[in-house]
Amino acid sequence: MGHGLRFAVLGPVRAWSGSQEVRLGPQQRQAVLAVLLLGGGSQVPVHELVDAVWGEDPPASAVGSVRSHVYRLRRLLDPSLIRSVGDGYLIEVSPRTLDLAAFQESLARAASARARGDAKAAALILREALALWQGPALAGIRGEYAEVRRTRLEKLRMSALETGLAAELDLGAHTEAVAELTELVAAHPLDERFREMLMLALYRSGRQAEALAAYRQAQSLLADELGVDPGPALRSMYERIVRADTALMLTAPSPVDDTTHGQAATHAQPAGPTGTGPTETGPT
Repeated sequence: MGHGLRFAVLGPVRAWSGSQEVRLGPQQRQAVLAVLLLGGGSQVPVHELVDAVWGEDPPASAVGSVRSHVYRLRRLLDPSLIRSVGDGYLIEVSPRTLDLAAFQESLARAASARARGDAKAAALILREALALWQGPALAGIRGEYAEVRRTRLEKLRMSALETGLAAELDLGAHTEAVAELTELVAAHPLDERFREMLMLALYRSGRQAEALAAYRQAQSLLADELGVDPGPALRSMYERIVRADTALMLTAPSPVDDTTHGQAATHAQPAGPTGTGPTETGPT
């Protein structure tokens, strides 16, 4: 692959050669590049590219258009970037050159850090990973293929966000987490996990009445929208706050040497109490 090429799909589909952004051209060409990048180094048959770009009703010229877009991408980026393999194409990139691959690699490193009890390292790694997102994945790409992938990637992002907030709460950043969790609960009012973390953060911040009010709001919303009661984890958090369970208050975390934590990104997206974190790996 050409020296200095970098790619992004966690937001608009973009490419750079060194420090210079490459103008990829029309949305269909961006879609062809995105599908190949999401192929994870595997061959993508031409008919799959056609389906991804045009859906169930492609024009008669679709195959020729795919080949034309591949030709243009090779000229724009690097002649050796897209390899012809059988009746299809493939791109192989390293985690350093594709934001999604770097994101997934960071999630694996964060999971390892949490497994060894290093919440600080996990939080810093997840800040770095979530800072890679520059908007909805595959922004500007239309069609069912893009929507399915976008939804899947958004679930992965939300899982990483949850895990990061859990790590932040483990570190005692409950006061700082309240504002972000309040925004997340407003954006995802039926997500019990974010609400559970908000209740914990409020309680640890000395705001017990607000924590209980957050539960009652969830109880009302779930009954009205879904006809169900809060799940066991949320109910348990409510009951423990009602009885002022001292075990909810944070014990001092083990000190962690800052010098062991590489490069942290600047704008964090923290995470909460009992989350298991993201589990999806590999091309998404």
